[in-house]
Amino acid sequence: MGIQFKALPTENVRALQRGGPDAYGRAPEQKISDGDGVPCRHCLKNVAAGDTYLIVAYRPFPELQPYAETGPIFLHADECERAPDEDALPEMLQSSDYIVRGYGSDDRIVYGSGAVTPTGDIAVRAQTLLERDDIAYIHVRSARNNCYQCRIVRA
Repeated sequence: MGIQFKALPTENVRALQRGGPDAYGRAPEQKISDGDGVPCRHCLKNVAAGDTYLIVAYRPFPELQPYAETGPIFLHADECERAPDEDALPEMLQSSDYIVRGYGSDDRIVYGSGAVTPTGDIAVRAQTLLERDDIAYIHVRSARNNCYQCRIVRA
């Protein structure tokens, strides 16, 4: 089975880049990147040193419910091109490991599916999880801070 890494939808990102409210109804914060650990969830690349980026509260779920985690993410402040849906590991995933966790079609965590996974093993773990009927999609999240990175779906 094939998989695809999916970046945030462009329409959501453009609204934030144009000053629209985040998941908490607040305007995005702007910072200057030092070039270290500032992954944009739209182009799936790191924000280069000296470039402006946004910090926003983001909820990667369609509705409020107990499992709809909201947390901080980074985006380029200037418009960037959305990463294509691909099976290749996104450039921004440079940490040694990440949380890889499955969610059901009801957008709730599938218990027992989450694990801290070495970065090089993410694709294989995702393929294994997506073979299960009870898992509709996967989140890749920071293993240290639980920040949302991207979604993985069946190709």
